[in-house]
Amino acid sequence: MIESILVLGVLGIVGYLIIKNYNPALILISGALILLVVAVLLGHPLYEVGEGTGFAFFDIFLKLKDTVINQLTSAGLVIMILFGYSAYMNAIGANQKSVNILVKPMTKIKSKALFVPIVFLLGNLMSLVVPSASSLAIILMAILYPLLQGIGISSLTAAGVIAMTATIMPTPLGADNVIAAETLGYNVLSYVGYHARVSIPALLIIAVAHFFWQKYCDKKEGSAAFVEIDSDKLQQQEEVNVPQFYAVLPLLPLILIFIVGIAGMFNSKISMDIFVLTFISFFVTLIIESFRKKSFKIAQEPALEMFKGMGQGFSQVVMLVVGGSLFTTAIQSLGVIDSLMATVESSQSAGVLTTLIFSGATALFGILSGGGLAMFYAVIELIPDIAAKAGIDGILIALPMQMIANLARTISPVAAVVMIVSSAVGVSPVRLLKRTSVPTVIGIIAVVVLSMLILPY
Repeated sequence: MIESILVLGVLGIVGYLIIKNYNPALILISGALILLVVAVLLGHPLYEVGEGTGFAFFDIFLKLKDTVINQLTSAGLVIMILFGYSAYMNAIGANQKSVNILVKPMTKIKSKALFVPIVFLLGNLMSLVVPSASSLAIILMAILYPLLQGIGISSLTAAGVIAMTATIMPTPLGADNVIAAETLGYNVLSYVGYHARVSIPALLIIAVAHFFWQKYCDKKEGSAAFVEIDSDKLQQQEEVNVPQFYAVLPLLPLILIFIVGIAGMFNSKISMDIFVLTFISFFVTLIIESFRKKSFKIAQEPALEMFKGMGQGFSQVVMLVVGGSLFTTAIQSLGVIDSLMATVESSQSAGVLTTLIFSGATALFGILSGGGLAMFYAVIELIPDIAAKAGIDGILIALPMQMIANLARTISPVAAVVMIVSSAVGVSPVRLLKRTSVPTVIGIIAVVVLSMLILPY
């Protein structure tokens, strides 16, 4: 009983500090270390006899070491290489070239009414190239926003759609997909396949919701929906002087993954490794850059962004996963997880109830903190055991959580993407949230319902 109270207390403090914009990884690790100290003091061993350091309080930090090593030898390295490759693509202008080419067809659309759902869907497609919601919003505000204003779409409609362009695209290059697949024991492509079966219909539903909601808001607000904007607030994107085919380079790991995946269907000896295929993509690009610049020495300068980006991936995501995993280990050491599982196992409709509880908690945390993925990474290690006790597949809990975490930030006043877009347009975050609220809520409901209908039990 005392263990459960202590866990709830520490969990409450950790959640409060994350909402107050303290570093989530550091807070989760600190909270986990406190719980591990409590476990030692209450007589809960962290290791079997002969397996630890021989001194209980040293074992606490040995747990931290073991957690870091476990993450680096599994999904952690994949996350780092994906971050690094994205940073390299930014450095050589390939990401910018991809976005420019994707935007170009927009100028040929005749129907103003179709722009809203098309911009939303196209923006989500662009998130395959620019995975950061904030970075994508900055690019689209510079490139797409003036275009949308020029054809007569209201400022708030354009801002509302742009703020929601990086949500739930299915991709094996997503860090959250890599972690979830690894933890649940799925092949990444299989996991992303289930993701696509839920997310693609959900994206289409959100696109339709945008069409009707923005139209309703424009009609209700009238001229107030049009805001004069200082062009200096828009960060102008410089035209990149690279060949057209560079637009394919950001997607090269994805292309290789699908090629190897298809080849593996005919030859079982061929296996897919995202880390290997991404490094192949990196060196292919480096060779291309060397020929283009006629100098390996010049080409190597932006290539170093690959390794800087890997460090960024380690600090931003891997250590967050480490914190979540260590926090889970600490709770398990106190025996609280066993009690929770016993309760879940004995309840009626345990599977549906468990999914709804985790989905609701993720949505609430995402709205309050502006980043629901912190909670997803914190509890992903718990999901396989909880799902087993509830009699369902872990994907039925993890996938709705993951998607809701990405959607919830678009209705959070403290989310970076909301603050960036509202600041660029010169309106309060509350006015922007009015434009994103209804499509987001409809999207969250769609994700939960589709997950119940489509995902395996």
